[in-house]
Amino acid sequence: MPAQTIVLTGASDGIGAAAARQLAGSPHRLLLVGRSVEKTRAIAEETGSDWFTADFARLDDVRALAGKIADAVGDDGIHTLANNAGGIFGDQTPTVDGFEKTMQVNHLAPFLLTNLLLPQLRKAEGAVINTSSIGHRLFGHIDVDDLDNARRFSPNKAYGDAKLANVLFAKSLHTKFHARGLSAVAFHPGTVRTNFAADSSSIMRLLYRTPLKHLMLIGADKGGATLRWFIEGTPGDTWFSGAYYDERTLTTKVNPQVNDAALAESLWQRSAELVGIPAH
Repeated sequence: MPAQTIVLTGASDGIGAAAARQLAGSPHRLLLVGRSVEKTRAIAEETGSDWFTADFARLDDVRALAGKIADAVGDDGIHTLANNAGGIFGDQTPTVDGFEKTMQVNHLAPFLLTNLLLPQLRKAEGAVINTSSIGHRLFGHIDVDDLDNARRFSPNKAYGDAKLANVLFAKSLHTKFHARGLSAVAFHPGTVRTNFAADSSSIMRLLYRTPLKHLMLIGADKGGATLRWFIEGTPGDTWFSGAYYDERTLTTKVNPQVNDAALAESLWQRSAELVGIPAH
């Protein structure tokens, strides 16, 4: 396929790093984003990629990141933005921006980044790929008026809501911009054997720390290959815009809220308000 410009967040570890390594031999230009300077630099040097750092728990970092990426791509535009950064965290912790950390890192930050990079994405008639999770179906139930889960917080609920927001965001991008050339999709990469949940108080961290992980989890390389499949795939052929996939399989096993168009629009409007950008 022709060389493309690919922005990949969460690229310093896990499936993001695996996908970056797998894409290293391709003709594409990779722009990697991670939180750790040391880890991100190492992956970038290994793969011959451009790299940037940003802490998604700080929206000012995201705003600065968008500006740097826009300057770096120039007139080429962005063919693919893979919103892969995220995680499950511990107790209810506010960020410096005043939002619950799980929702900000997994949803509000990539929502802001994507919107700030829309001119570059639309220029290339690009694609947005959101790494979601089966957790959206197992734990998620969004209340737009309580995205921080102030009324009933648990790490799993916060994570499920954020991953549900990833799916709704992809559907809204499709609704708003697909007719103008932009595509968007969300997917569950499989339950991947990484250090995911290591800093969490969620019960899920126990699975990731016991020998059971070797029986129940897949390797980061396999999850990375799935992420690469979406990145290099052709919207409308390899995968369908506006859809949700369980690994590489189109599935109807989704949270019922995924099909609530009014909720998707309300979430967009509320998210835009929270991060301080105009609502489309």
